[in-house]
Amino acid sequence: MQKLEVFGAKKLKGQIKISGSKNASLPILAATLLSRKKIHLKNLPKVKDIQTMLSLLKSLGSKIKVKKNETIIDNTKQRKKFASYNLVKTMRAGILVLGPLLAKFGSAKVSLPGGCAIGTRPIDIHLKALSKLGVKYKIDQGYVIANATKGLRGNNIRFSKISVGATENLIIASSFAKGTTILSNCATEPEIKDLVNFLNQMGCKIKWTSKRTIKIIGVSQVIKTSYSIMFDRIEAGTYLLAGAVTEGNLKIQNIIPNIIKTEIDILKKIGSKIIIKKNEVQIFGNKKIKGMKIKTAPYPGFPTDLQAQIMVLLCKAKKNSVIQEDIFENRFMHVAELNRMGAKILINGNKAIVQGDINFASAELMATDLRASVSLILAALTAKGKSIINRIYHLDRGYEDIEKKLKKVGAKIRRVN
Repeated sequence: MQKLEVFGAKKLKGQIKISGSKNASLPILAATLLSRKKIHLKNLPKVKDIQTMLSLLKSLGSKIKVKKNETIIDNTKQRKKFASYNLVKTMRAGILVLGPLLAKFGSAKVSLPGGCAIGTRPIDIHLKALSKLGVKYKIDQGYVIANATKGLRGNNIRFSKISVGATENLIIASSFAKGTTILSNCATEPEIKDLVNFLNQMGCKIKWTSKRTIKIIGVSQVIKTSYSIMFDRIEAGTYLLAGAVTEGNLKIQNIIPNIIKTEIDILKKIGSKIIIKKNEVQIFGNKKIKGMKIKTAPYPGFPTDLQAQIMVLLCKAKKNSVIQEDIFENRFMHVAELNRMGAKILINGNKAIVQGDINFASAELMATDLRASVSLILAALTAKGKSIINRIYHLDRGYEDIEKKLKKVGAKIRRVN
């Protein structure tokens, strides 16, 4: 099994070009199932979760051609509506094919998802909302078996809590529902806005009517289109934090800085110097890091997907910090590994009390999930000596060419078998 060797204590310097967004690509790939035409997608990241979703689409009958700068998805002969456990088990986003299959065929059988080890992430919010569009469903032997014999019908649906996945599934399904659907208490992540832009470009009629409310007028077919996926804001935030934690000087390129305003503002408060240009943010790390209290929250709050990474930076602050995880339970699994490197972090319920003024020591480590694995790289980049990170298949689910990008800016890092 592959592992990463990281030789730390080097300041990173240079430019990093950010890839397309994994979390925008997955729902857009699911939404291509609505089409019976060819869809051209640009800027898809080369990561494992995208490969898995493409395999899932192939298993449903999509023809896929991957070229250098674009991926062509041809659904002219796509007829299957069974998404097997073997493909959905490794990735939460597999459940996103449920909405488009129901919209297109009126029935679907989709495995309950697998994916991360982070909390339960129940899909009951998806299913309750779909039932309001006229879907009848049962769960049998680990599969959702769903039918809408009279087709999907528009309705007013309020989500019981903000859910990114449920918002995405319902936007896609409602695009083909008869009449008008109003979705309220929606998630507003930029990736959802990217999905809406993509669907509208295909001929759907979707409009934001207020901050968390979407109006969808159903259509019966869509046109062929070409679309470029937005940048990956979590990857951008991760590399900004790499610059901060190594006291480096990094230019993060191919981004829209306004989308990551929350992260930039927090990094400034912590003590980093930041220069913002049109499609670039330059960060200068600082020895003097200020402790602070951070709460994860739905967008535009601080993203849970950067919680592990910012914890590494706060270990180096002059005072103690508190991180409150309000999105997922069980998302402090990286803490035990960081403590093995010399961190002093205490967990109290959904809060992590982070003691500052820590110098990380190199160690052999084990990744537990996608974002936790990258936090271990950040810590290892600041530690003297060689750290080894095991189970890096987690990392490959969401970061394209991470060791190549880090090597380019001066990190000593290599993949070994």
